[in-house]
Amino acid sequence: MSYRSIVVHLDTGERAHPRLELALRMAKQFGAHLTGMFSVFVPDRRSFYVMAGSAEYYSSQEKLRTERRAAIERLFHAELGRAKVSGEWVVTDECANLAVPRRGRTADLIIASQDDPEDPEAYVGDHFPENLLMSTGRPVLMVPYVGTFPLLGSNVMVAWDGSREATRAAHDALPFMQHAKKTTVVTVNGTKDTPAGRPAPGSDIAAVIARHGVKVEVINIDSSTGVSTGDALRNHASKLGADLIVMGAYGHARWQELVMGGVTRDTLKSMTVPVLMSH
Repeated sequence: MSYRSIVVHLDTGERAHPRLELALRMAKQFGAHLTGMFSVFVPDRRSFYVMAGSAEYYSSQEKLRTERRAAIERLFHAELGRAKVSGEWVVTDECANLAVPRRGRTADLIIASQDDPEDPEAYVGDHFPENLLMSTGRPVLMVPYVGTFPLLGSNVMVAWDGSREATRAAHDALPFMQHAKKTTVVTVNGTKDTPAGRPAPGSDIAAVIARHGVKVEVINIDSSTGVSTGDALRNHASKLGADLIVMGAYGHARWQELVMGGVTRDTLKSMTVPVLMSH
């Protein structure tokens, strides 16, 4: 099992170049075809004709956006050649919340970024990461907007609670774990409700992972009062020195609103290392 097709979302934000570099490393490692999917937020041109001078502003921003797109396209092709990775460049003017998931459904892995509230150029649509996770049906590697990650997947932590989403994530992350030096399955408060004589929580999925040639261990952590599950997982990932967290993404659509699970919402807001998430 491997990732043979990877899609990386690119935009005009400050983190686009580091995200591309990470995607190239992943494509090189797994021998994958890399698609650079360029999609940004494009405001409705008609809204700029209401106020005097706004049409000129729109035109100048459109020109600037075109220049930045051309620059990152040149970079994409140059880096592909340098890394000797096969790939293609795709541009769309369609809403990113529709176009990127549609393209992502034909990939083995999607690479995207955590929302960066300090970078307006990184905004491509409302709740873009959440929508990507919920609508694509493929694993998404979410990259934090802060930090550099020269190593990714050498020390993997799998957050396990026995759910469908966690099961999907654990299996989707097998290519990373097969390359990892260390893999740890972590449960939170898993021993509290386990009857005596039953296998330790997480040992079942660890056995499945081990059959794929992965060296894996299981740890249960007891979350103290007042510490959220998300914080407990991040704290333990730091303690382990993990450079990749694997976890299920929980959420559902309620009318026209995306409702995310607490740990998922917390992780998307406060991630410190890349997180592979599956729904």
